[in-house]
Amino acid sequence: MDTFSALGAGLSVAIEPMNLLFALIGVTLGTAVGVLPGIGPALTVALLLPVTFKLDPAGSLIMFAGIYYGGMYGGSTTSILLNTPGESASIVTALEGNKMARAGRGGAALATAAIGSFVAGTIATIGLALIAPWVVRFALMMGPAEYFALMVLAFATVSAAFGDSTLRGITALFIGLTLGVVGIDLQTGQPRMTFGLLDLYDGIEVTTVAVALFAIGETLSVAAAGARGVEKIESVRGSLWMTAADWSRSWKAWLRGTAVGFPIGAMPAGGADIASFLSYVTERRLSKRPEEFGHGAIEGVAGPEAANNASPPARWCRS
Repeated sequence: MDTFSALGAGLSVAIEPMNLLFALIGVTLGTAVGVLPGIGPALTVALLLPVTFKLDPAGSLIMFAGIYYGGMYGGSTTSILLNTPGESASIVTALEGNKMARAGRGGAALATAAIGSFVAGTIATIGLALIAPWVVRFALMMGPAEYFALMVLAFATVSAAFGDSTLRGITALFIGLTLGVVGIDLQTGQPRMTFGLLDLYDGIEVTTVAVALFAIGETLSVAAAGARGVEKIESVRGSLWMTAADWSRSWKAWLRGTAVGFPIGAMPAGGADIASFLSYVTERRLSKRPEEFGHGAIEGVAGPEAANNASPPARWCRS
């Protein structure tokens, strides 16, 4: 009963009109800044930190939560519309979301991302209040062997998510691992592959690599086409909102993404990046229309977006 009484006390504070206003302001600012390519939720919170200086502790935390979730959703907006992930957890969203936007169904992609984020965040927050002690206890039971198995699973998932070529997937995986070892080793404190350059001591950020691969590649492609490029305006096809078929295909993906993202986020070796890739592969395996993946499958947007928004509450319970 102590858990429910504490939860009720927290909700009574959260639903105060002024705190709801702080949440609205935080979500609006977080989304506006998170839309910018390369700026993830953590950097968005850091940039908007001065906004909360004059607030009380409860108001500050509520606005921080709104900024964080706004930044998470803002990253999916650029992934869908510009094929440029706003942060690393939105990379998977770009695979299917941008294909939907190019086919004139950008409204449905943005809608399923927004609703999936809300559903997953709500369920994960309730799970944080009710089952957090058991999730944390399970996470602490994992040892080096379990973490190694989880990493192998994540690597296999990532390499299998991009197309049908195993060679290209494994090649991309090893390039990523090579970039990941650059910087100071957290275990020994020794610099690795820095070549004496102080700028490489902090390592190479995942967001920097993602923006370089997607945004710069897209820009160079458009610039290289020049006058030879065929300018074609895709009109909106169907409704701007989700159709009944979209709802029927998305709601299961939202729940599965939440089920994947919450426990993965609670693990010290997990996070939104791994959860989103695992969710994408899960939806691809379970879909009744696997041929649509790679061409704009709505499940490929709904599941990963739910997974990456279910991970933050689990990380909070871990910390």
